[in-house]
Amino acid sequence: MDYKVALTEDAENDFERHIKYLIDVKLNIQAARNVANDFEETKDILSKVASSIQLCTNPRLNKLGYRRINYRRHDYFMLYRIVDGMVIVDNIFHFLEDYENKMI
Repeated sequence: MDYKVALTEDAENDFERHIKYLIDVKLNIQAARNVANDFEETKDILSKVASSIQLCTNPRLNKLGYRRINYRRHDYFMLYRIVDGMVIVDNIFHFLEDYENKMI
């Protein structure tokens, strides 16, 4: 089953923040392009495998139905829920971010 993948405003802002950091702070436009391509590829994969990924192990996030998919080639991941047959990406984090405390 293919799912439609929708990003919340928070997820869109997260993505833009990560790309802006790579361009403005790291001064690496190619890295920003690579992360953006990986993001698109991860969304495509998510549309096909969303329900097969296990729920988060954090009890609160688990109870809310959150799942996590890592980007294939970069240290970022999407936190998402499946609602009425649609994937809702609520946030995008870097591996070093304390996402559990931000989500709780």
